[in-house]
Amino acid sequence: MVINTCSGAMSLAKELENESAKFYQDLSQRFLKDKDLFLGFAKENENYITQIERAYYGVITDAIEGCFAFNINPEEYALKTDLAEKASYSEALGRAIEIEEKIIKFYSDAAEQSKSLMADVPRAFKMVVKKRSDRQSKLKSLLDKKD
Repeated sequence: MVINTCSGAMSLAKELENESAKFYQDLSQRFLKDKDLFLGFAKENENYITQIERAYYGVITDAIEGCFAFNINPEEYALKTDLAEKASYSEALGRAIEIEEKIIKFYSDAAEQSKSLMADVPRAFKMVVKKRSDRQSKLKSLLDKKD
């Protein structure tokens, strides 16, 4: 089902953040040497939800909600958070990078689609894109160290 409303986009954002937070919490249990890093990522996800909700609730009105600012298919952003029991650290990092790519794409697409009707929400989405891109770079550098 395609998401058309800001409320729907916000729900998808929360779902993606919660799924990826659980993924990072699981990684923190599996790979103890980077436990603090992965737990930090999970905590950041909570902050991203707070930031985008704050932007949303600060500007949303029935008029904007009724405008159907989005055309988002949630299936395009589905996350693969399952990891084989014996997955290596490199495989886990690879999966984390894939997750970040999907979430970055979601926030980028959502920001682009909503920019003409709102200002604060797309700005919050873009801020998350920047922070997640930084996170993705960290993950890639960890992967490069392993190779």
